[in-house]
Amino acid sequence: MLRLIGGIVLRRVLVLVPMLFIVSIMIFVVLRLLPANPIGMLIAPNATAEDIERLRVYYGLDRTILEQYGLWLGHVFAGDLGDAISFRADVLGLIGETLPATIELALMALVFAVVIGLSGGLLLFHWRGKRRETVADVTSLAMLSTPDFLWALFLILTFGVAWTLLPFAGRAAPSLVLPDITGFVFIDSLITGQLDLLGSWFLHILLPALALALAFAPLVMRVLRASLSEVINEDYITLARLRGVGEGRILLRHAFKNAALPTLTLIGVQFGFVFGGTLLVEIIFSYPGIGNLMVRAVRNQDMPVIQGVTLTYCAAVLFTNLAVDVLYVVLNPKLRRE
Repeated sequence: MLRLIGGIVLRRVLVLVPMLFIVSIMIFVVLRLLPANPIGMLIAPNATAEDIERLRVYYGLDRTILEQYGLWLGHVFAGDLGDAISFRADVLGLIGETLPATIELALMALVFAVVIGLSGGLLLFHWRGKRRETVADVTSLAMLSTPDFLWALFLILTFGVAWTLLPFAGRAAPSLVLPDITGFVFIDSLITGQLDLLGSWFLHILLPALALALAFAPLVMRVLRASLSEVINEDYITLARLRGVGEGRILLRHAFKNAALPTLTLIGVQFGFVFGGTLLVEIIFSYPGIGNLMVRAVRNQDMPVIQGVTLTYCAAVLFTNLAVDVLYVVLNPKLRRE
């Protein structure tokens, strides 16, 4: 199995590197062709032409696009994504500060989506042929048609404003100091034993994670139900019925195992979209993640930050797909035999 997994990883890496290279070219060229002037965000109202030119030379904007890309790519290979123009900080440092928050949000949303999606899919299949199935089917379609930012607004108005049950801004209460160890509040609070911080973090991440999960879970429900409908008529299911095995046990211990594989692939592929979907949700909830950083960089026309964050999103999606491919081989004995 290790040899098979190693081959999959090698093939995916051989594809991943050129894709990142192509994305970097596209982003770099497009940003340079836009009528944006990042230097304009730095100059004082009384700046002279010499001051402007000095800044252009300092940030390499006086060179051709090809020369700028070559310099930037050389720095990337050296582990340097450049300096942010408007933030006056290192781009890699900015991403390192904000990326853990987005990873926590995306993973928490994934957990909620998997729990809601798998439970809902099993219920949809269990209710097949009944009136409850129609109601649940219409409900799942309505949920699927609602984007995550609308879920975010609904949750804020309901649980944050109308009932004031949950906070809807930041990562934790302002009175609590976040430890600077790993950048992940969940891990850092456990390391330092700050259970009050852990509880505050969970309450703050609950609404944005649910907003992302509720937009994703209905798709998991419907794919799982479709997969269960396909495998329920297989010979091994019929044999289990003839042996007197109950329907509930057949569903959970026999049909679900095989139906879960296509659902797993969907979850892995869609996780990349969930990761990208954090951008709007972070803005709505004032959540200090990489999506929030991206929006601020766009507002300030900060090209180095936009390039760095875009590459980070692209790499996250590609590595997620790689992890799903490996996990699919581990869980699917047919692929291992082939």
